[in-house]
Amino acid sequence: MPTVPLFPLRTVLVPGLVLPLHIFEPRYRLMIRTLSEAPEDERGFGIVAIRPGANVEADGLAALYEVGTMARITRVDPLPDGRYDLVTVGARRFTITALDHALPYARAHVQLQAEPVGDPGRAASLGRTAIRLLGEYRARIAAWGVIDVAELEGLPEDPVVLSYLAASAIVTDLPERQRLLGIADAEQRLAAVCEVLRRELALIGCLPSMPAVDLAGARPSTN
Repeated sequence: MPTVPLFPLRTVLVPGLVLPLHIFEPRYRLMIRTLSEAPEDERGFGIVAIRPGANVEADGLAALYEVGTMARITRVDPLPDGRYDLVTVGARRFTITALDHALPYARAHVQLQAEPVGDPGRAASLGRTAIRLLGEYRARIAAWGVIDVAELEGLPEDPVVLSYLAASAIVTDLPERQRLLGIADAEQRLAAVCEVLRRELALIGCLPSMPAVDLAGARPSTN
């Protein structure tokens, strides 16, 4: 089981999602400096969501969700005062088995997860349904004019990629996003995405205005 640097955040990173980060804490500056000296294919770290209300320093492993996502660094901009601006993209999912506190920043022993499709025929059918529901969902959200929702042009046919893209496009809370991340295969994830979209569309039809929700998604995050 590989050991990877760990960067806990109050957001969920899914495979394929671009996530800008601003690094300012000394321990994470050290992490980025160390990674910058590593071979290119090893310049990544694990991002895992912190459970709502939990404190990593006090609660340790219990504060973190078990499933996280490797973040591959695609750009590093060192700042004059030692901080960094990064651009990362979500890679493979992992499950945390233990924490290692030998360094100033935490590391985790992880088990990397495969990305099975499930039943290909059902996954393809669910993918088409998810695309249709996402289009309707985007139109309803955009009509409020409160949140900029990305255009849904040229959506991928690959059910694994589509399942993550669809999951990240839904405006929902952290536990729901984490639940979608942890689903075993693309077929089941697309089924869950369709279920959530139908629920959200029903709620939108009953609400006069945008609900207050925890918006994480792909917005810039800081440590």
